[in-house]
Amino acid sequence: MADVRGLAPESEINKNLLLERKKATFNSIQLTHFLDGSKENTERRRHVESLALTDEVYKHKPVCFMSRDEAYDISVKKRTHAIQKLKQLDLTSPEDKYYYERIVAHRENSPFGLHFVMFLPTLMNQTTPEQQAKWLPKAMNCEILGTYAQTEMGHGTFLRGLETTATYDSNTEEFVLNSPTLTATKWWPGNLGKSSNHAIVLAQLYTRGECYGIHAFMLQTRRSDNHQPVPGVTLGDIGPKFGYNTNDNGFMSLNEVRIPRMNMLMKHAKVTKDGFYVKNDSGHSKSTYGTMVFIRSLLVSDIANALSEACTIAVRYSAVRQQSEITPGTEAQILDYKTQQYKLLPLVATSYTFFVVGRLMREMYFTIQERIENGEIDLVPELHALSAGLKAFTSDVITIGLETCRTSCGGHGYSWSSGFPKIYTDICPAVTYEGENTVMYLQTARYLVKCRGLALNGQKLTGSVAYISDNINQSCSISSTLNIHSLVDAFKHNAQREVIQMYDRLEHSKLEGNQSEIAWNMCSVQLVQGAKAHCQYFIVKTFADCLQQGDLEPSVKTILTKLFQLYGVYNIKERLGDFLQDGFMNSGQVETVVDGVLKLLDVLRPDAVALVDAFDFHDRVLDSVLGRYDGQVYKHLMTWAQNSSLNKTQVHPSFFKYIKPMFNKMSKL
Repeated sequence: MADVRGLAPESEINKNLLLERKKATFNSIQLTHFLDGSKENTERRRHVESLALTDEVYKHKPVCFMSRDEAYDISVKKRTHAIQKLKQLDLTSPEDKYYYERIVAHRENSPFGLHFVMFLPTLMNQTTPEQQAKWLPKAMNCEILGTYAQTEMGHGTFLRGLETTATYDSNTEEFVLNSPTLTATKWWPGNLGKSSNHAIVLAQLYTRGECYGIHAFMLQTRRSDNHQPVPGVTLGDIGPKFGYNTNDNGFMSLNEVRIPRMNMLMKHAKVTKDGFYVKNDSGHSKSTYGTMVFIRSLLVSDIANALSEACTIAVRYSAVRQQSEITPGTEAQILDYKTQQYKLLPLVATSYTFFVVGRLMREMYFTIQERIENGEIDLVPELHALSAGLKAFTSDVITIGLETCRTSCGGHGYSWSSGFPKIYTDICPAVTYEGENTVMYLQTARYLVKCRGLALNGQKLTGSVAYISDNINQSCSISSTLNIHSLVDAFKHNAQREVIQMYDRLEHSKLEGNQSEIAWNMCSVQLVQGAKAHCQYFIVKTFADCLQQGDLEPSVKTILTKLFQLYGVYNIKERLGDFLQDGFMNSGQVETVVDGVLKLLDVLRPDAVALVDAFDFHDRVLDSVLGRYDGQVYKHLMTWAQNSSLNKTQVHPSFFKYIKPMFNKMSKL
């Protein structure tokens, strides 16, 4: 299959990068095949990427040199073109669409993104067959564009606190949508401001004088002919943000907007013509979380991808950049400094770890979604708790990891040309969107508390919480071999202890006379710690299970094992206090862990560049002068700077307007 990689010949590659690639202990393409799932998948991905790379519509100057209006306009142009091309090229699988979009995105955010990741999945999972027949064909064919309007100016994660109302009028068989207060204004939904013409609106359902809580409603927000807001709907863009500025995050206020009764999404509950509320099945309260679970599952993959990009930039630049001397007379690559290795190589290991977890989360979601379709909802609470906790855990890690990668590149890391500002502003909001992280941890903790109670009552737990039922191993078995099982067992012990302690503390607080809600708040710090320990154990165990695959190429399994060991001992070292509690580890094992980190840095140092090469980011995707495959950093830094609009003229007009008059006035004073 054709592939436009744009790789430079050896003669044009920075000599340091060339040497790094030649001393690798494994073939990076074999590791790429592991990340993609197979050699065939890699070939398919590269082919699909090449289809976008050769399309002239997607080539333009860097977005950072554009005004917001210009950047939004370019983004709409590219996305409308992409929607048509995907259909023409018959790229229908989720994987093909993702590969193609990765080139189209090119460091910007889609003005139609929520149509595909939230609007469509919600229509598929929360509507009746009749409603699907009415809305899905047009939505899937992009004859209408939708978004998902949940968050309000005054409420986000706390769904029960949403203020938007949908009051049923049995006389007209309509719902009346209202924003009763300023804080009820829908605020933040992506693509709401200017792009979409439909929205799934979450609102408090009122009928026959009673409130039945949050339900979803289909609302046409703009007219189909001229895109003007429909009567009663006030719409707009919320303005520039920290990032995501080609995404028109919007606001929406509703004033007595009437919609037909059948515009309530009715798969799990409905209101009859005469206003009676009827649940269609017992799974309503759980299945309504499906869209959020889906997004959080995808976020884990996005976070792994973003961290991989940052590591690629930082490691390649660290191999190219030479500074100071380790031995007199020779300017050293900064990647040869142990402190630089300590900053970056654990993050490379983290990228691989999160990648494996992200892949599993996607698989879990689609498997469980099938079971939900068949009426089986028993695994929904576990997936909800797990996706909430992992979203919080991985996004917490990446906010620190990205900054570490940026600062490891010195002053040049501060330039937009490095690629870090866009990665940072795109992924760091994950700590608050789709649920603020502390709230997410507490949702996970609530599930863990319930499971601990079940285990104490003799129930055998399964899935991600099975370990809570197990007896605690009080003796740590970590030795100099850094055995995989011993490392997994250490994180298991830590998670068991934290979950038991948070449960006991909560129960003790209630026994002291505190109401459940008060006790929960008083113990919330420990509850968050327990949720984090649970997530960390799940991550470690998932990576360890992956290493047991029988079809791994030997050199790939060897390097993945080293990455697993580094991830394990590094995270134990960073939280030694947790592992020393209750005497689980002794001083000798602490020394083994600390030594293990330093030894693994030495072992992995020759493979550092090959490890990030295996992520196989095209230069157009990475969009970083510092992280280029050819390593010709300084030449391209100058080229990039010359694109600045301030360099269009040698003398800026402001000189004649302000500076020269100041010179003249100052000379006379």
